[in-house]
Amino acid sequence: MTHALLIAGHGSRDPDGLAEFLELARQFRAQRSALPTEVAFLEFARPTIAEGIDRLARRGVDTIVVQPGVLMAAGHAKNDMASEVRQARELHPRIQFHMGAALDVDAQLLQLCRLRYQEALRGRPEVDPQETLLLLVGRGSSDPDANSNIAKVAHFLKEGYPVGWAAVAYSGVARPLLDEALPVVGRMGFRRVVVQPYFLFNGVLLKRIYATVERFRQERPDLEVIAAPHLQTHPLLLDAFARRAEESLHGTGHMNCSLCQYRVAIIGHEGQLGQVQQGHHHHVEGVMGHVHRLDNDGEDLVAPHPWHDGLLERLRF
Repeated sequence: MTHALLIAGHGSRDPDGLAEFLELARQFRAQRSALPTEVAFLEFARPTIAEGIDRLARRGVDTIVVQPGVLMAAGHAKNDMASEVRQARELHPRIQFHMGAALDVDAQLLQLCRLRYQEALRGRPEVDPQETLLLLVGRGSSDPDANSNIAKVAHFLKEGYPVGWAAVAYSGVARPLLDEALPVVGRMGFRRVVVQPYFLFNGVLLKRIYATVERFRQERPDLEVIAAPHLQTHPLLLDAFARRAEESLHGTGHMNCSLCQYRVAIIGHEGQLGQVQQGHHHHVEGVMGHVHRLDNDGEDLVAPHPWHDGLLERLRF
């Protein structure tokens, strides 16, 4: 039996974010050279998930693990990527497909958060932890389960760093937004505020977070405001990805279906119950013409997508 792995990322308009995703995939493959590995993207970048699966299918594999390269099991993993896997089963009936779980709340990622936090404080004057506030920033989702997991991560970090207080903000969709949360935490009387993005890769949203922090720092010169690095590629992250893929392959990986808005009625989201599993990213799927490869042995180029005003407006966060 020939196994293969497809690491499925969200995709980004930002080349820095795509570069970090590809670097993670290359390091992952370097550690597991015997495992056929490809990358794919849900939106913007190419190859699309369907194209990535086709690449592996042409190599004659009979089992493909599709591992979401995302932190939280929100709509992208639960619905959009899962829909792509369902369609792939219909197109490739001879291949057995397994879908890995998102990283979610993971002990190794908590360790990685602490490393990035310590990196942000290195060389700075000591401040009593009880006078330090942690503001964890998640991507934000319409899925309350994913948003609540950001709060859960913040609580773990509050006790593990430690800090005097931990709060949560989001870069979009969910509230409070970062620019709403910063003035509030700035009035709480702490000497130091550390803003820590819970993001895997660089990109448009992360750069917006750092710009928001910088504006607030200019507004509050009396308050020490520190922006911590995002998670980035690290052996702890590679190990977490490997565990999720192994769990999927051997039947032990599960999403948190007990709080999934598509399977049970969640207050305020009752309309999502029983929603048909289908993708919502076809209008931006593979629109960036460049086709990314893990090997640097050539590039596929296609005509770029026309970035007309209507499409840009739909993509606006």
